[in-house]
Amino acid sequence: MASRGYDMTPTMYSPDGRIYQVEYAIETVKRGTLAVGIKSDDGVVLAVEEKPRTLQVSDVTQKIFQVDQHVGIAAAGYIPDARIQVDNARFFSQSNRINYDESIEIETVAKYLADQSHKYTQYAGVRPYGVALIIAGVDQKGSSVYMTDPSGIYLSYSAVAIGANSDEVTKFFEDNYQQNIDLENAVTLAILAINIKNKDKTNIDNIKLARITHNRKILEKISKKDLCGFIDNNIHKYDKS
Repeated sequence: MASRGYDMTPTMYSPDGRIYQVEYAIETVKRGTLAVGIKSDDGVVLAVEEKPRTLQVSDVTQKIFQVDQHVGIAAAGYIPDARIQVDNARFFSQSNRINYDESIEIETVAKYLADQSHKYTQYAGVRPYGVALIIAGVDQKGSSVYMTDPSGIYLSYSAVAIGANSDEVTKFFEDNYQQNIDLENAVTLAILAINIKNKDKTNIDNIKLARITHNRKILEKISKKDLCGFIDNNIHKYDKS
């Protein structure tokens, strides 16, 4: 096995310059269910695919988290790791509000979480976080969407996908996303992205979606009834997909 001896710790590079523990963590993300984030002119959208078990109470969203009123996170991968990072982000965000009497910037949260992920690639006796995060929100700079992964990278996106089928969804965004997209069309685009592998592109049974608007700057969960409305009003614009 090519990795033997080099995949026991995240602190050791292989001869070809790879850190296998980080690559394993990134593979965990790819096996997670899909999550997307989309930036629009009037807010941001976070959407995830959740397939509840037969007797599971499905009203509670398991993969979209509120960090602060104006900041949300969607996760793909090992969700218990996501909860730890979200708790860290909440503490960091509230500390910023107490110390500076202002809401935290989205990029500041993304950089902090990326730094936390990177720490777990530097020490023996720990493993990298097995989760990627989409951090989205509205601050004084407007709408922002960032992605972090187990390596500690963070990047800004107009539209991003993580988890299973993320490569196909990225191509879908490249073909359909427009820089001046409004929030309604962003919601529709997110639904179509989650359904990228489904025959019924309008199915919302396994979709959880939240938005943050410029006007309110509060994370709001969108009901299935409202999701149906978005689909009915805008699906014709993406019939070619």
